[in-house]
Amino acid sequence: MNLTDRIAVITGGAGGIGAALARRFAAEGAAAVVLADLDGDAVRAVAEGIGPLAHATTLDVTDEEQVKALVDDTERRYGRIDLFCANAGVTSGGGIEADDRAWDRAWRVNVLAHVYSARAVLPGMLTRGGGHLLHTCSAAGVLTAVGDAPYTATKHAAVAFAEWLSITYRDRGIRVSALCPQGVDTPMLADGLAAGHLGARVTAASGAVLTPDQVADAAVAGLAEERFLILPHPEVAGYARRRAEDPDGWQAGLRKLVRRLSA
Repeated sequence: MNLTDRIAVITGGAGGIGAALARRFAAEGAAAVVLADLDGDAVRAVAEGIGPLAHATTLDVTDEEQVKALVDDTERRYGRIDLFCANAGVTSGGGIEADDRAWDRAWRVNVLAHVYSARAVLPGMLTRGGGHLLHTCSAAGVLTAVGDAPYTATKHAAVAFAEWLSITYRDRGIRVSALCPQGVDTPMLADGLAAGHLGARVTAASGAVLTPDQVADAAVAGLAEERFLILPHPEVAGYARRRAEDPDGWQAGLRKLVRRLSA
């Protein structure tokens, strides 16, 4: 997808990867960027920093009616949606001890929000014969987020859902991309490190921590090439191959890393 003159919607747009995507889309010549986030004040500040082509709104991505209203309002305002970025996400930092509320929150934000946006935006895209869905899924969706069971399980589900969408709708003009970065310098990672979450510590120790702008650069390149799997950390592809070819060895390596960090 060439972003020039495109209408893009981004959830989780108040900071981190979402805000970086919005700034980069604007720099690429997008006609409009609609930013949505639960933190209304923060997302409006991001939109104001971008300028007149950006529009901000408060949104709870776990409320399907709100997601549908966002899509309907954007289509009324701009006539169409060319690119929908389901970017909002949450971590838990928990394992089997994580309570049902943590699992439910991870499921609703990391998976169901993607389902809700696809349900809302696909009819218009299919009628127009084209469109692109960009789902932020994390490298945890193709590997494992050590120390965070709800995040691992739901990000795997997010990648699986994106793949299903791609297989089902590509021949009808819909492109789907799963954005799967590893460590990114965002409040999510910083909060996890501050709380001492094992998953955040493993992420920080496993490789380069990219800036959100670097992830946005990779996303734009992947969209231009219409790639399904967008890996801002190219080494993740190698990790995934090792994991598939030698799962026992892959798990042994992660256990060794966990022992070193725990010590």
